[in-house]
Amino acid sequence: MTTETTKEIPEAAAVPPSGVAPAPPKAPHGHRRLLTRRDRITLGFMAGLPTILHIALVWVTALASIALAFTTWDGIGFDSIQWVGLQNFKELFEQNPQFWPAVQHNVIWFVVLIAIPTPLGLFLAVQLDKKIRFSRVYQTAFFLPVVMSMAVIGFVWQLIYNPDTGLINSIIGANEPGKYIDWIGDPDLNLWAILIAASWRHTGYMMILYLAGLKGVDPSLREASALDGANEWQTFKNVIFPTLRPTNTVVLVVTIIEALRAFDLVFVFNKGAEGTELLSILVTNNIIGESSRIGYGSAIAVVLLLISLVVIIPYLVATFRKERRA
Repeated sequence: MTTETTKEIPEAAAVPPSGVAPAPPKAPHGHRRLLTRRDRITLGFMAGLPTILHIALVWVTALASIALAFTTWDGIGFDSIQWVGLQNFKELFEQNPQFWPAVQHNVIWFVVLIAIPTPLGLFLAVQLDKKIRFSRVYQTAFFLPVVMSMAVIGFVWQLIYNPDTGLINSIIGANEPGKYIDWIGDPDLNLWAILIAASWRHTGYMMILYLAGLKGVDPSLREASALDGANEWQTFKNVIFPTLRPTNTVVLVVTIIEALRAFDLVFVFNKGAEGTELLSILVTNNIIGESSRIGYGSAIAVVLLLISLVVIIPYLVATFRKERRA
């Protein structure tokens, strides 16, 4: 009887008292709104404003520049824009005496950045990867020029190249009358002098890229190479360097872009005159110079854009293919 009473207790407890209406069943809850209206407005503002600025300052200006490359315009009133077709490009390739020297200087810029600061940056990265004493101090010192403004770097190197009180002329004794070496004014020297300053900055950039790549190398590869009796150079040449192939691709693309967009350093030194012409300098001089030939300057900018796309598009295609395979 005790057992039967015990079983009946839960059933009795489930029956509501007489005179009391049973509680209505609870409706199933739908998805709760995680974002309030204020959150959605804030999120839309945070995502929408940068998107609008990006479209307005990058895409609209790029498309407008491409359209203006086929026109003549002095920048005063939209009614003065006149369609000329390929006339700007024809004049650029056939009649501008500064265009092909500027292209040549951009190519020289790329070759020098690949030949000097890139191997030097790799060498510094390999040494810092060995975890020597004060490696963080060395890393900061070598990377410091990268975070500095190019204008500041230009002013610093102007002091070094000064014919009277510059460091270089003072060391080699070329700061006396009759012995001056004008590193910036001499058309045979100024481009190479600027490239030394650019290489000084680019070395730290390459060092960081390669150092990041070396941190991703599997330590077991080094151990296996050491067990096989390989020395340090053989390990680097046959084991470590092949694993840096993705980093080498990034380094190549970055260096090409740096060579094409070189502007600040040259403009600070001598505004791209007397043997230091670059495509970016020609664009600036034609758009915001005294002549204000916006259509002609846009044509030069389109040529610079096409050269950049020749490098960027294959890199993006290879990157996307690699991601799909992964």
